[in-house]
Amino acid sequence: MELDGLPATADDLAALALVNYGHFTTVRLEHGGVRGLGLHLDRLSRDCAALFGVHLDVDRVRGLARHLAARVDPPAMLRITVFDPDLTVVRPAEQARLRVLVSVRPADPPASSPLRLHAVCHRRDLPEVKHVGLFGAVRQRRMAQRAGFDDALFVDPDGQVSEGPTWNIGFVVAGEVWWPAADCLPGVTARLLGGVLAGIGMPVRRVPIRLGDLPVGCGAFVTSAGVGVRPVAAIDDQSLAVEPALFERLRAGYEAIQPEPLLIP
Repeated sequence: MELDGLPATADDLAALALVNYGHFTTVRLEHGGVRGLGLHLDRLSRDCAALFGVHLDVDRVRGLARHLAARVDPPAMLRITVFDPDLTVVRPAEQARLRVLVSVRPADPPASSPLRLHAVCHRRDLPEVKHVGLFGAVRQRRMAQRAGFDDALFVDPDGQVSEGPTWNIGFVVAGEVWWPAADCLPGVTARLLGGVLAGIGMPVRRVPIRLGDLPVGCGAFVTSAGVGVRPVAAIDDQSLAVEPALFERLRAGYEAIQPEPLLIP
């Protein structure tokens, strides 16, 4: 774990624990690169403008990520967090002096078993930003798992499906993929998967989705940098179709996307 290229101390991390204001992205490092690296950096820049109102030097961020990634064994998950340790709860409006924290952990092997989801009414604060305020999302995941499910699925107060705690969801309906129109994080993996879907000739739509309106026989899958593409077996007591051949095509197409170089050969 490094802050601006140097080992992070407990004092450096105090603001993340006590103030918890910032944003991040998580990428999977494989073969010296990252799928959609440019999209991840673009999102960091966009979120930085939204939270701090300042420009983010993405070339510097790339260099800091490369500095730590060069010393880890892939596959690994790198998290890049942008925050200001000097901001306080009392004075959060001070001019930001941004710091970049890069942390790494081993990457779990991709899981392919279908998920069972528990639908809950929940909306993340500022859902279009990948911010560090994870309390609500983690709590909903914890409650779903303690109830015997694999994860939670968020439904907004209007009854529309939006997203999961750390992933996007797509539905397979009559040969099309439907992405929820409700407010949610625009995921990089979902965006990359759009190219895969276009390549296999599968139409894509963004539509309002209510669980009670889903037709019998539809399917669903979740996407993120950590899980790739993973099918959904059921939402609460509603079973969904799991088409192994289709999901394998989506997974294989995603894994075939060439990583953008992060490490220097």
